[in-house]
Formats: sequence, C-alpha cells, structure tokens
Amino acid sequence: MSSALTEAPPTEETPLDPAALEQALRAIGETRYHHLHPFHRRLNAGALNKAQVQAWALNRYYYQSMIPVKDAAILSRMQDAALRREWRQRIVDHDGTCDADGGLARWLALTDGLGLDRDYVVSTEGVLPATKFAVEAYVHFVRDKSLLEAIASSLTELFSPMAIGARVRGMLENYDYVTPDILAYFDKRPEQATRDSDFALAYVLAHARRPDQQQDVLRALTFKCDVLWAQLDALYHAYLEPGNIPPGAFRPEAA
Repeated sequence: MSSALTEAPPTEETPLDPAALEQALRAIGETRYHHLHPFHRRLNAGALNKAQVQAWALNRYYYQSMIPVKDAAILSRMQDAALRREWRQRIVDHDGTCDADGGLARWLALTDGLGLDRDYVVSTEGVLPATKFAVEAYVHFVRDKSLLEAIASSLTELFSPMAIGARVRGMLENYDYVTPDILAYFDKRPEQATRDSDFALAYVLAHARRPDQQQDVLRALTFKCDVLWAQLDALYHAYLEPGNIPPGAFRPEAA
C-alpha cells in the first residue's frame, strides 16, 4: 500500500479522484484477498491431503451455488434496463442454459472428480455452519445495502484471475488425482471475472463521487474479502488445526 494512499484517505471534505479510489480498492485486495490465507497457500503448495481438498471443494460449492442468488438479488434492484442486461450475464455464466452447462455444473464435475457423492454435495448437508453463515451474510448484504455497495462488493473479481492461475498450476503440479478436466471450472473464470470486474469498477468509479460513497464502497469490498476469508478460517479450524469438525459437517472417514 502506498504512503500516498495511507496519508490521504477520503474525508468528509475531500473525496478521492477516480484513480486514487481505484488504487484504494486494489490495495484492499493486495492485503485482504483470500489467496493470502494459509489454507489457500497450503492448497496451492500441495500440502493438503485428499480429504482436506474434498472439504474445500464441498464447502466452496455452497458459495458457488449462492452466487446466482446473490446476483439475482442485485439484478432485482436495478431500474435501468441496460444495467440489468449487463448484470444478468453473471447468472447465465453460473447457472448455464441447462443442467449440464455453466459454472455450477463445472464445479460439480470438480467434486465428482474428487470422489464426492453428487447428491451429498448438492444437499449441502456436510457444509460447515460457518461457511453457510458467511455466504448468507453476503446475500443479505447485497439485499440490504445500497446498489452501489452491492456492486462494489463484487470487486473481489479484480483479484481472482491471478489467484486462479496460481491455484490451477499448484493443484495440477501437486496432486496426482487432479486433472485439467476436473479443474475445467477455472477455464472460463479468468475471462469472465475480468469482464465483470471491469464493468463493476467503471460503475463504482463513476458513481462513488462523494466521500461517504467512497467510504461505503471501500467498506463493501473489505466486507466481501472478509466473507471469503471467514470461509477459509472455518475450513482451517475444522480440517487442519485444531481439527474440530462441527456436528453434522463432512467427515472424511464417512466420505
């Protein structure tokens, strides 16, 4: 984070110019995005056993399944048809146009490839309670906050292409049971995330003009980073250290 950024945050009297606001948003990702989490570092480095990788994929499914719900909530708040047309593509990307298409179907191919029972994954019965709380908090956030804050919260996509590249390389290099076909979900995500984050960033920079609006969008992105981080905290606590798996959650010996 640059000294200029830390010395001159938006105040009630002095808003940031668009370039400085973008810098402030990107700085949040540099320090808070979940690619920095110890669980992800271990995942990429091949330091997890198969059961731990399964737990990650199973819990991440819940997040993936709720992304279209989140985007539908945002879409329902948009009064401008052009804006709705742009945003609804996100739902198509994840839900697809049939059951065998879209990001959610490709994520289920990942959990299939890791040896998890599909009906069990889709039921979400084994998902950690903290994962559900974090994901549902995100859905509530986009419903309850302003449209500007809801759109700003999606800007974690600014950082995902870099993280996806490292994850795919690490998993293919370090886990002999992981193949490119299993990781097909990630094939389209960098391009989609770049398209979506470019649009959302332009919207935020155009509409967050007042200092209070700029503070709101910075807090919204921080909140979203916290949502992603909290999910990995839950995985680390349950499946690494200290290994306290909550009642009802996925247990590797029962997989």
